Amino acid sequence: MGCPSSASISPEEAAPQRCGTLPAMAAVLTVIDDASFDLHRAPRRHPECPERLAAARAGIARLPAAQRRAHAVRAVTEAELARVHSAEHLAFLERALDGSHAQLDADTYAGPGTRDAMLRAAGGAAELGRLLLSGEHTRGFALLRPPGHHAEHDRAMGFCLVNNVAIAARAAQAAGARKVAIVDWDVHHGNGTQDVFEHDPSVLFVSLHQWPLYPGTGAPGEIGLGPGRGTTANLALPPGSGPEEYGAAFREIVVPLLGAFGPDVILVSAGFDAHARDPLASMQLDAPSYAAMTGALVQVAESLGHGRVGLVLEGGYDLVGLEESVAASASALLSGGVSLPEGRAAPAAHAALAHTRQALAPFWSLPALR
Repeated sequence: MGCPSSASISPEEAAPQRCGTLPAMAAVLTVIDDASFDLHRAPRRHPECPERLAAARAGIARLPAAQRRAHAVRAVTEAELARVHSAEHLAFLERALDGSHAQLDADTYAGPGTRDAMLRAAGGAAELGRLLLSGEHTRGFALLRPPGHHAEHDRAMGFCLVNNVAIAARAAQAAGARKVAIVDWDVHHGNGTQDVFEHDPSVLFVSLHQWPLYPGTGAPGEIGLGPGRGTTANLALPPGSGPEEYGAAFREIVVPLLGAFGPDVILVSAGFDAHARDPLASMQLDAPSYAAMTGALVQVAESLGHGRVGLVLEGGYDLVGLEESVAASASALLSGGVSLPEGRAAPAAHAALAHTRQALAPFWSLPALR
């Protein structure tokens, strides 16, 4: 199991907690997937569609069969949902997901297969969190639909009904993790995940996202509330940011912050919509960029003595870019990936990173920006 669980801690107390011995690179990637995820369908054309999952599966299939293993999916339990969402929100979903087509907000739909897909996707997320603390699995990739990082404690929004990565984090803590880090590199801010954890110093939430963009949250000054101040980090990058900007963000903020916090497991809200091909945003990443970011997280997890990294699929709406990026990330989970891109960030991105560093300065000693 993981490090013993304990009461919440302050950011100042969050020095690295090492448990176990440094593992060898993982030989097998645990893949969480289920045919029910394809049943979530809109009544008309929608960017969040089953074809996305086909592309992600094709990316995973590029790994040799000996390097991947499927894990059975189950429905989430009421207790697992209640760790993240309010009773009112769960009651709303129970009424709304009645087997008919419904529009829950301007972006978020439900259809005849949505309820089963949602419950089993959330159950898959919980299994990911549990498995990573089991001692037998150190790398996982959950190919979940519907996605989750916009779902707040008491609200569905932005294609998301319940918050999968938050459910995975709480499941990891229930299985023994004292501290969990969630890195969200979806191009849209993970407002739902921030909402769930912004008061909680046992969960570090780090979001890299295009600014401005939907949902309009995630400014650098949003660093958490109350006892959770300092354990939310928002890297609000300008449109057009690419490998050099994300490389600088990881090298100068994300990696040092994770090392100082010392999580017992690293989860990723792995949206691939910052890819240059994606139609919903204006960033310039490519598949090697995702491999580099994944590899950097693997190296942090290895340095902390546990090697636990799990990716949870979020956005990504160009099918070619999605397949290539999933393939690169899956490979990097096992191999460590490629080095982070070098080069100085563009002036606007450098200024954005400086704002994040300044906001976190009272809580963390981060290296000076280059």
